[in-house]
Amino acid sequence: MTAAEQGPTAGRTGLSRRALLGGGLLGAAAVGAAVGAGVTRATADEPAAPPAPGTYPFTGEHQAGIVTPAQDRLYLAAFDVTTKDREDLVALLQRWTTIAARLTQGQGAGPFGPASGPYDAPPDDTGEALDLPPAGLTITFGFGRSLFVTADGTDRFGLADRLPDALVELPHFPADNLDPARSDGDLVVQACADDPQVAVHAIRNLSRAAFGAATIRWTQLGYGRTSSTSTAQRTPRNLFGFKDGTANLKVEERSAVDEHVWVPAAAAQADSHDSAWLTGGTYLVARRIRMTIETWDRTSLREQEALVGRTKGEGAPLSGGTEFTEPDFAVTGRDDQPLVALNSHVRLAHPTQNDGVRMLRRGYNFTDGNDALGRLDAGLFFLAFVTDPRTHYIPMQNRLSRDDGLMEYLQHTGSGLFAVPPGVPDGSLVLGSDGTPITTAHSPFVGEALLA
Repeated sequence: MTAAEQGPTAGRTGLSRRALLGGGLLGAAAVGAAVGAGVTRATADEPAAPPAPGTYPFTGEHQAGIVTPAQDRLYLAAFDVTTKDREDLVALLQRWTTIAARLTQGQGAGPFGPASGPYDAPPDDTGEALDLPPAGLTITFGFGRSLFVTADGTDRFGLADRLPDALVELPHFPADNLDPARSDGDLVVQACADDPQVAVHAIRNLSRAAFGAATIRWTQLGYGRTSSTSTAQRTPRNLFGFKDGTANLKVEERSAVDEHVWVPAAAAQADSHDSAWLTGGTYLVARRIRMTIETWDRTSLREQEALVGRTKGEGAPLSGGTEFTEPDFAVTGRDDQPLVALNSHVRLAHPTQNDGVRMLRRGYNFTDGNDALGRLDAGLFFLAFVTDPRTHYIPMQNRLSRDDGLMEYLQHTGSGLFAVPPGVPDGSLVLGSDGTPITTAHSPFVGEALLA
C-alpha cells in the first residue's frame, strides 16, 4: 500500500506554511528570481526532502486524490482554455504542476510567499492559508473532451488523434435538467483537504496562475464526504440522512481497483486513437445532483427506507442483517413483494444488477443557498472514478434515471466527464536544496505524455 493510500504523513500539528515558504514557482522568470534569492537546484542524485507533516505525496504512479482516503472538504473547478497556442497550454500545465507540488506539501504557491518579495509587485501567494497546516491537501487534474475537439469538430491543439474513445459526450439521461454553465470544461482541477480554506486557497492560486491561458467555467464547493474510500473510514451520511457509499469500492481492494478504476494498456491498444498517454489514469464523472430537501423531509420513514432500500439508522439492507450485509434481492415479505423494492436505489445500483461493474465514488454534500422560492439549493456533488464510463457509468445512470424511485426527489443540474492522466513519476521533479520543486525547461508535468 502506498503512502497516499495509507494516509498523510504522521504528525499533523498545525505546522505553519510561513516556515515552509521558498523554492521555485511559475516559469523561467520565477526560477531566475528563486535562484537569485539563494535557492539552488538539486543534482540528479541528491535525495528528495522528506514529506512535510500532514501531507500526501504529489508524485507517484497515479495522481493523488483518487484512492487517497477521502478528505472532508472539496473545491472543484472546471476551466475553459482561452489561449489558442499549444505552447501556452503546455506552459500552463507546467506552472500548475509546480504550484500543486508545492501546495500539497504545505508550501506557498511561489518562492517569496504572501508577505515578502518585491514590495511594489503583487505577492506570489494569496496568503489565506499562510498559518494553516497542509490539511491533507490533494490536487487532481483532468482533461475534458473539448480540449481535444470542439463540438463543431475543431482540433484546437492538435490533440484530436489522441482523444480516447471512452471520453465521450455524456448522453442526456432521463429527467436531466442540466445547466450548461455548470457543465463540461476543457480542464478540471479537484482540490480535496480537511480544511476548506486550504482547498479554496489551492484553486485560487491555480486560477491566478492560469491568467491569459484559461478561465474558470464553473466551480463547486463540497463538505461532508458522502463516500468512504478506505475501510478505515466510517460510512458518512448524505443530506437525506442515509448512510452513503456502504458498498463503495475501497482502496484496500487492490485487484478490484485495478479492474474498475485504472485504464489498462489494453484499452489504449484497442482505441481508434493513440491514447497510450492515459494508461494508468482513469476517468472522472462529475454530476451535480440537487435534492428536493423540503419534499423529502415530509415523506414518511417507511417510504424513505423503501426508496433507498436500507434502514435509515443502521444502514442495513431491508432484506436483513447489518450495514455491510449483502442485500438479498430474492427475499419477499408477507405480500410476496421483494423486501428490497424493485425501484429501490440499492437494488438498481448494485453490481449484481449492472454486469458486475463498480465505481470508486468520492462525492460530497453541497449547500449553495436557496432559490427564489426559498427552497434550499442543496444536494450531492457526485464524483466517481472509473476505468471506462461507457461500461461503468452510462448504462447504470440510464437505468437509475429511468427506474429509480429516488428520482422523484433528485434533479441533475450539472455534468462533466474528464480523462485523468497518470501521476508524475516519483523522483522526476527537479527540486531545490530545500526540497521545493523548480520549473525548468525539462520539468515533467501532469499530462506531459499527452502533449509531448
